[in-house]
Amino acid sequence: MHMTDLATAFPSLVFERLEDGVLVITMKAEGRLNAAGAAMHRDLAEVWRAVDADSATRAVIIRGAGGTFSSGGDFDLIDEMAADFAVRTRVLREARDLVYNVINCSKPVVSAMDGVAVGAGLVVGLLADISIAGRSARLIDGHTRIGVAAGDHAAIIWPLLCGIAKAKYHLLLCEPVSGEEAERIGLVSLSVPDDEVHATALDVARKLAGGSPTAISWTKYALNNWLRAAGPIFDSSLALEFLGFTGPDVAEGVAARRAKRAPDFGGHGPQR
Repeated sequence: MHMTDLATAFPSLVFERLEDGVLVITMKAEGRLNAAGAAMHRDLAEVWRAVDADSATRAVIIRGAGGTFSSGGDFDLIDEMAADFAVRTRVLREARDLVYNVINCSKPVVSAMDGVAVGAGLVVGLLADISIAGRSARLIDGHTRIGVAAGDHAAIIWPLLCGIAKAKYHLLLCEPVSGEEAERIGLVSLSVPDDEVHATALDVARKLAGGSPTAISWTKYALNNWLRAAGPIFDSSLALEFLGFTGPDVAEGVAARRAKRAPDFGGHGPQR
C-alpha cells in the first residue's frame, strides 16, 4: 500500500517507510500525550489489516510521538461510550478487532514504548511480537481505577506473559509497571535505556525484515495460537468491561481522574 494511501486511510497515525521493508507507525495526538480518541481508536484497530496486505512491508514498528507512547483512552470518548449504546457497540467492535487484528497480522510487529503506555496504545505495545520499553517507561492498565473491568488485551495476554499472580496484582490495583520491572517479570521482551528505545526497535525490526518472511510469519502464527485459545477469556473480559460502561462507577471514576482525586465507588459489593 502506498504511503499516501495509508495516510489517507488512517489519518490519526503517521507513517514512515524505511529501507529494508520496515514500516514505522507513529501515534500522534499533540498536546494530549497521544491519547487514543475516537479516530485513533478506529485507526489502531483497522491499520493491521492494511499492513498484513502490504507487500512492501516486512516488519513494523509502532511508537508514539514526542517522547511518550500513549496516555490511554480519551475521556471524551469514554463519556460518549457511557451515554450512547451505538457508540458503545462501535467501540466494542473496534476493541475486539484491535486485539485480533494484531494477533492475525502476518508481519512481525515491534513496539517501542517510552514515557507512558496506557489504554489502546498499551494493547498494541504488549501484543507486539517484540516489545521494547525504556527502563523508566510506565506501563499502566487503568481500567479498574475508572470503574470498569480490565478488558482490552489484559486477560488474553498478561497471565501468559508474567503469570496470573503478577497479572492480578497490576490489573486489580492499576499499579504502574516500570520498563525495567516489566522486563524482570516477563511482561516485555526487552528493557533498554530510555534514549535507546527507538534505535533498539529499529535494529530489531531490520533483523526481522531481513529474515525469512514465511518462517517468521508462520512461527508468529503458531505461537499466537496460545492467544487464540484464550479467545473466550478475552471475549468475556471485553463484554464485562463494556457492561461496566453502563453502570454508575465509570462516571465516578472518570470524574475523579479529571479532578485528580481518589474515586469514591461507594463500597458496594461486586455483582456478577
